[in-house]
Amino acid sequence: MQTAQIKRRPRGRPAGQDNPQLRNSILDTAEQLFARQGYSATSMREIAEASSVNPAMIHYYFGSKSALLQHVMERTLEPLATALAEMKNAQEAPLEAISHLLMDTVSRHPNLPVLMVREVMLPGGVMQEHFLTHMASRLGGALPGIIENEQKAGRVMTGLDPAISAMLLLALSFFPFIVRDVAEKGLGIAYDRPGLEQLQTHVARLLQEGITS
Repeated sequence: MQTAQIKRRPRGRPAGQDNPQLRNSILDTAEQLFARQGYSATSMREIAEASSVNPAMIHYYFGSKSALLQHVMERTLEPLATALAEMKNAQEAPLEAISHLLMDTVSRHPNLPVLMVREVMLPGGVMQEHFLTHMASRLGGALPGIIENEQKAGRVMTGLDPAISAMLLLALSFFPFIVRDVAEKGLGIAYDRPGLEQLQTHVARLLQEGITS
């Protein structure tokens, strides 16, 4: 691996370094390493080496390791929050369509659910407070209102609690990606494109029809 040399540059924006493709490559690498190793166990230097850049480049784009983690998560979660807001304002938002949105999002960023578990869901997660303060109400917190609207329209059973239903919908959509390593080896579930399409179909049928005959 060639080691990029760090050159002295004048203050201000480094010339020729505003590269969206490189920025996304760093985010992809950080997302994978943070998910697999944990935030605390992953250094900026390690991310830089895996991205084939020097650490100064990462500091230029993101500033700090905590800011990098925030960018990793918000890159995916902000568009998801926007899509959920649009669904909430729509006249119809079937649960299977919501699940498809959630699963399609994480299929493009399969490390995100594991990262969320590590750094948001578990006690002591470094992003838990930020997530609860700035993002939770627009993500999972938006789902009860969507489900309640569907109940009022007669498309979802009124006896279901919207908050509990939202939690179970998130579980159905995200859990398969959290247990991917075990599911592939232990259950023989495929996570290629046909396998993911089959997984989405099964979740949609569970939501539409239930599991009992």
